[in-house]
Amino acid sequence: MTQIIVLPHLELCPDGAVIEAEAGKSICENLLANEIELDHACEMSCACTTCHVIVREGFASLEEASEIEEDLLDKAWGLEPNSRLGCQAIVSDTPLVVEIPKYSINMAKEGHRK
Repeated sequence: MTQIIVLPHLELCPDGAVIEAEAGKSICENLLANEIELDHACEMSCACTTCHVIVREGFASLEEASEIEEDLLDKAWGLEPNSRLGCQAIVSDTPLVVEIPKYSINMAKEGHRK
């Protein structure tokens, strides 16, 4: 198992969290499995930006983003050089520190965030 530290997010994880993540699964899948309800309006099909995360530590351990992911990230709120779509960033054996941006620009939330 790999550790993911999730920085505090007012709505989703007010105190932050440290989770044991399964390598080979996406950041989004791992957060959801640990009851951190990251938005994923396209059901993790790489068709929106609701699962946008900023990888504060461990970014280099992730495989490069695809061209499709890069194009979508250009539309994400609060884009940074170490931004990824949580549904596309596959966890390896390297620990990660992840920040969930305050806002999501996709209005189709499908009830994932209250």
